[in-house]
Amino acid sequence: MIRMRDVLALALCSGAAVAMAKLPPPSDEAKAKAAEAAAKAAHGGKVAAFQLCKSMDRVAAGYYADAKRDGRETKPPVATPACADPGPFVAAPAPAK
Repeated sequence: MIRMRDVLALALCSGAAVAMAKLPPPSDEAKAKAAEAAAKAAHGGKVAAFQLCKSMDRVAAGYYADAKRDGRETKPPVATPACADPGPFVAAPAPAK
């Protein structure tokens, strides 16, 4: 007698065999697209860091302005590197064939 559990186990095993099948190696075009996608993602991270840096500068400036207006004493700000604008994304030129 076949149980539901046995049928499920058989289905999972056959699905695992399909999942373990080898894929063909990516083409040069696919590799180039993947590299460009990675570069875009890295640039997006740099843009996000720049926007966060500018936001933190605005918050700190507002804090010091409010403290000065209210007559509170503050410590001098910690020296940090300036926010570096990464500029627009520029894709790498395609290699000549």
